[in-house]
Amino acid sequence: MEKKHLEVSDELRSAWSRYVGGVVYATFDNTAHSDGLWAEIDECVADFRARYTVDSIKQMSGIEATRRAYKACGKDPSRYRPSCEQLVRRTLQGKDLYQIDTCVDLINLASMRYGYSIGGFDYDRITGDRLVLGIGREGEPYEGIGRGVLNIAGMPVWRDDVGGIGTPTSDNERTKLSLQSRHLLAIVNGYDGNAEQVNRCCQYMCSLLQRYANGRDMATEIFS
Repeated sequence: MEKKHLEVSDELRSAWSRYVGGVVYATFDNTAHSDGLWAEIDECVADFRARYTVDSIKQMSGIEATRRAYKACGKDPSRYRPSCEQLVRRTLQGKDLYQIDTCVDLINLASMRYGYSIGGFDYDRITGDRLVLGIGREGEPYEGIGRGVLNIAGMPVWRDDVGGIGTPTSDNERTKLSLQSRHLLAIVNGYDGNAEQVNRCCQYMCSLLQRYANGRDMATEIFS
């Protein structure tokens, strides 16, 4: 799988200079459900419910920094919550996590454990060899997965040659993973600037892919 060129725009750097990203490439076999994975997810949920409250999760480094980055870029993080915060809040409210498919579910687990919003994309649906992290514009077309048209103005957004594919709140329908997906490109968005933690998250995702999705030909990269 050929690596993409990932670039953080001057626009984003001017608003938020601490960004560090991690990317995971993998070939994998997706399934509708994995009992082993969901046993790990249930353990994580139980741990979070014992350690955190809906208010205290805002102090997690990754979540706190992403919220601050939203404000710096011009978005209200309480109205458009980052996906990691959405996941953790849901569990702390006593609700079950959504079961999507094995690849998406393991990305959600890594996101919860490390406090980062992670974009998970079908590599084969990405257009071009470059991805650029910028800030959403007024009226920019974007269809969030399961959300319909999403107003991404003032929100950090990854774009390929066609347009936006991922924000910390929701990825785009155009490049979403499915049971037919075989090639993954996942981006760990570390708005707290912690390269070591971002790398650990990438390695954890690789271990989940190996154990539950026959992950192979995997590669990771840290960038800023």
